[in-house]
Amino acid sequence: MKYPAVLPFSDILPRLHEFDAIIDVRSPSEFAEDHLPGAINLPVLDDEQRVRVGTLYKQTSAFEAKKLGAALVAKNIARHIEEGFLAHPHDWKPLVYCWRGGNRSGAMVHILARIGWPVVQLDGGYKEYRRHVNAELATLPERFDFINVLCGPTGSGKSRLLQVLDRQGAQVIDLENLAAHRGSVLGGLPDAHQPSQKAFESALWQQLRHFDPALPVFIESESKKVGRLRVPDALMEKMRAADCTDVRLDIGERVQLLMQDYVHFVGDPARLNVQLALLTQLHGKEKIAHWQQLATAGRMAELVEELLVQHYDPVYRQSIARNFSRYAQATPLVLPDISEHAFEQAARALCAIVGDGKQ
Repeated sequence: MKYPAVLPFSDILPRLHEFDAIIDVRSPSEFAEDHLPGAINLPVLDDEQRVRVGTLYKQTSAFEAKKLGAALVAKNIARHIEEGFLAHPHDWKPLVYCWRGGNRSGAMVHILARIGWPVVQLDGGYKEYRRHVNAELATLPERFDFINVLCGPTGSGKSRLLQVLDRQGAQVIDLENLAAHRGSVLGGLPDAHQPSQKAFESALWQQLRHFDPALPVFIESESKKVGRLRVPDALMEKMRAADCTDVRLDIGERVQLLMQDYVHFVGDPARLNVQLALLTQLHGKEKIAHWQQLATAGRMAELVEELLVQHYDPVYRQSIARNFSRYAQATPLVLPDISEHAFEQAARALCAIVGDGKQ
């Protein structure tokens, strides 16, 4: 093969694991929004340089912009080679891409190929990869004949059960983990930002494409949005028509579980009260003031139970039967407590139940 080789994503995907490096030469902000799985960011133009070149292009001329861009790109590629590539052997095989597979990645692969490395350029760049992800997410869920949705009110242990199922080797889609959000008004994670919509979808696609369609997939009952991120329509439709498991846990245990999972609010009543204020339209100022007083006084267990009984459980009952068509036939799964042993036993029991039902 002659290098640099320019290949479409359809040819590259089955061999993605064969590359020694996947190099995204776009700017840091473009990379942060989304990128190919496993890619590293080695920009040939950083964000400030892109602005400089773009401004010169618009205000002066394409020729002047290309001269400046060429100088900056050459310096940046030289720096990447000096700082990161000199120790690589002759058979080091990188994949390089930019936004559309044009000038930025073209400059990088030209130099790497001249050095002698078997470099491949992604034809169409990130834009082509993104087109593929969009198409796959519209069809991938249909390949799975058996999806089991874990239902249950807030605090019933669905997320912990998914984590245990994952550790035991089951196929699990943890939407809240992928979205870095627990899905409610109090669901934002401390010191963690949600990914972009594109990055969320890339992570979901990366997970789905490695699943075995012949095996069950476990997922939690979620609404169309997890925080500010939207669950792809095809997956949402598949979930809502799937078999359900009704996870059940005593309310006292649910309170304890939530106080463990939301320890950042337990230790910071002021922060919690800011979020509680968002429920004013639903419950009125008097109720919110009462809940905020409980938080300030450190009466967290009492507050959590009231929130469950008066807010979360009614909302759950209204939405679950309406949105998940097979919920009425859900198989009950009772957790005696929130110990690790209880979740491990429940996970094994669930796999056995689902396995029997699939045969």
